[in-house]
Amino acid sequence: MKFIALQTVNKQYTLGQTKIHALKDITLSFDKGEFTAVWGPSGSGKTTLLNLIGTIDDPSSGTILMNGKNTAEMTDNQKSDYRNNQIGFIFQNFNLIPVLSALENVMLALQIRNVRPMVARKKALQRLEEVGLTHLINNRPDKMSGGQRQRVAIARALVTDPDVVIADEPTANLDLATAISIIEIMQERNKKENTTFLFSTHDQRLLDRMNRLIKLEDGYLN
Repeated sequence: MKFIALQTVNKQYTLGQTKIHALKDITLSFDKGEFTAVWGPSGSGKTTLLNLIGTIDDPSSGTILMNGKNTAEMTDNQKSDYRNNQIGFIFQNFNLIPVLSALENVMLALQIRNVRPMVARKKALQRLEEVGLTHLINNRPDKMSGGQRQRVAIARALVTDPDVVIADEPTANLDLATAISIIEIMQERNKKENTTFLFSTHDQRLLDRMNRLIKLEDGYLN
């Protein structure tokens, strides 16, 4: 049984009078522990595909199986629990909470799981140290650069030790040295913990380090 399987998946959006076919007849599967990037031109459906796998969105037709379970049969609460317990998200626009510090943003992912505050703080500090942000733990997002906010988002995604990390352009706002160090952290987690990483990216620095590349173009697998 495949860890993640998509069977003839389509996704359509309606904007006014226009129907947009974001994904077309996608049949695709992933094994546990993959380090894979979905790539292609802007508008090709990369982010849509990751959102479907992450149960943030639902397909218009077709089937998505996560560990053999059909996501269409999950209630909203079950999807929320699945995301909270199994998936770490790195969003292109960060999605940090403005009124919380870097440390609090990372701790929050653990506190939602009812992890004790001292344990959550210790683990959050460890992840922030890994991404080189120990000196900014008390800063709120508006006091950090785009690259620093991205690193907080990466620390938050990794702090729960998820089975799957879904990352939308995770290195887009990082300089070369920081991007390489972040990629190496994720590669180490992939090898040691068998964490599955699924990326959407245009970044050649990241593409060069993938074990598998999946190309999308105009919503089709290419």
